[in-house]
Amino acid sequence: MPTIFFINGPNANLYGLDSRGLYGTESFASIQAGCEAHAASLGLTLDFRQSNHEGQIVDWIQEARGGADGIVINAAGLTYTSVAILDALLAFDGPIIEAHMSNIWKREPFRHHSFVSKAATGVVAGLGALGYELAITALGRLIAEKAAKTA
Repeated sequence: MPTIFFINGPNANLYGLDSRGLYGTESFASIQAGCEAHAASLGLTLDFRQSNHEGQIVDWIQEARGGADGIVINAAGLTYTSVAILDALLAFDGPIIEAHMSNIWKREPFRHHSFVSKAATGVVAGLGALGYELAITALGRLIAEKAAKTA
């Protein structure tokens, strides 16, 4: 089964706990369980991770070079600041989907520029936890298409 690394950045572990409800009310653990079930239903292995540390995220992206067929990434606040994450993603030879719980283009102006987008095959934003499942679906299809071309 194809393997997807799903990498979440800083504060994603707090989903559902934000009193503003900006990222919905579903907990991070619940979102993870839903994503794992969805991936399994598509015949995909999902490695769902979260870190508040930029270097750890870079390490995971580098690990994906030998252990994953594709990456879904929500770099969270590092989306707008991390050239290191961009460089690691650019060295990955597979499809990448950038995912955001909120619509970053309806938020503060500094969120309108994503370093991650430079490496991403596609972007899903503003659909909450549903967007995470859609990102997995899209990545699964991209991986299958790539495999069909090389077969």
